[in-house]
Amino acid sequence: MELKFGSILRFTTPTILLLFLLSCYTFTSTEAYDALDPNGNITIKWDVITWTPDGYVAVVTMFNFQQYRHIQAPGWTLGWTWAKKEVIWSMMGAQTTEQGDCSRFKGNIPHCCKKDPTVVDLLPGTPYNQQIANCCKGGVINSWAQDPTNAASSFQVSVGAAGTTNKTVRVPKNFTLRAPGPGYTCGPAKIVKPTKFVTQDGRRVTQAMMTWNITCTYSQFLAQKTPTCCVSLSSFYNDTIVPCPTCTCGCQNNITQPGSCVNPDSPYLASVVSERGKSNSFAPLVQCTTHMCPIRVHWHVKLNYKDYWRVKVTITNFNYRMNYTQWNLVVQHPNFDNLTELFSFNYKPLNPYQNINDTAMLWGVKFYNDLLMQAGPLGNVQSELLFRKDKNTFTFDKGWGFPRRIYFNGDNCVMPPPDAYPYLPNSSLRQNVSLLMLLITLLTSLAITFACV
Repeated sequence: MELKFGSILRFTTPTILLLFLLSCYTFTSTEAYDALDPNGNITIKWDVITWTPDGYVAVVTMFNFQQYRHIQAPGWTLGWTWAKKEVIWSMMGAQTTEQGDCSRFKGNIPHCCKKDPTVVDLLPGTPYNQQIANCCKGGVINSWAQDPTNAASSFQVSVGAAGTTNKTVRVPKNFTLRAPGPGYTCGPAKIVKPTKFVTQDGRRVTQAMMTWNITCTYSQFLAQKTPTCCVSLSSFYNDTIVPCPTCTCGCQNNITQPGSCVNPDSPYLASVVSERGKSNSFAPLVQCTTHMCPIRVHWHVKLNYKDYWRVKVTITNFNYRMNYTQWNLVVQHPNFDNLTELFSFNYKPLNPYQNINDTAMLWGVKFYNDLLMQAGPLGNVQSELLFRKDKNTFTFDKGWGFPRRIYFNGDNCVMPPPDAYPYLPNSSLRQNVSLLMLLITLLTSLAITFACV
């Protein structure tokens, strides 16, 4: 069949519009994609374990399958919308933030009557008769790679005014997870095969009446618009120390934002630190710096040997209101496939693309430096990394010795601009000598030559 030019013009506009819409859809669906942890997610498993006269009892468990991203204090907040007129009679291991309107009930009052309840974890120290396994950690869940034994959180909920069989129960809708910001996007609940439970002696297997899963993925773009950490650089072969870019995480402005930062020599520093117990104590209060970031990571190329080279990494906490428990660092550099020795940090390679080993996850040694203290003399941790040289790729030229990307606790840290990196001494002419200077030198040399002749 012959396709004429006129027919192409008739279909051009609709086709372009369709491609544009498809491209927008693709962008929206992949904005939570993490190239360094492509399979990372938080899976919520809802297991109906028994039926009641007007509903069921379920155990809800959140598994943090992210390699390096924790759910930090003040912890997770889970919400959903009931499909019918369900109520929550009671809970163990968690609680709703509001009871809602329960005026239609006489006598026995439910725990929550809201159409869209919001649930939070209970705090450590909760009485044992209100606990279940994996609960009561203040909503904090560690990452799967760093601490798999504490990578889950659970609570039990007794639901009323619901179905009492697999065919009459309706799955909740519109799940939301805030941990601690609005960075997670949750998909719809999907009914899956019922979970099987093995008794402690391993001799009996029981099964849930019904199970559904919800998958939530993280997007730093949704979580926050301002960065939380930055990177500074230095090297043994250049006296220049490249600082974090100015105003990386904000600017000092005592007019519009009074008290946004505190000087380390301020007489009010002690009173500010003592306010950590207040409800808003998780809002960062940083030391006054040019970058205004709570966290700075410094990468120093320290020594050069015949067959090895050494790097010193220092993490400094400028936040007066936050101790970073179970912190971690993810660093991308092409020489991590030749990492020989690591001092005072734990190390795990992250290989999202199998054969490429250029990404490392670093974290502190338990009971030694796994706690990054708040701003002050003790507010830093450091370690040194020893790399073996690969003669085919190793060089200090063009900033090769510096990392390509750094994450702190899952947040992408801002790097200095590439043209500001410390350069080798033999390349200083390229940086400091202008073309005009070279031309003047050449003309002067020619003038002296002709004068001598």
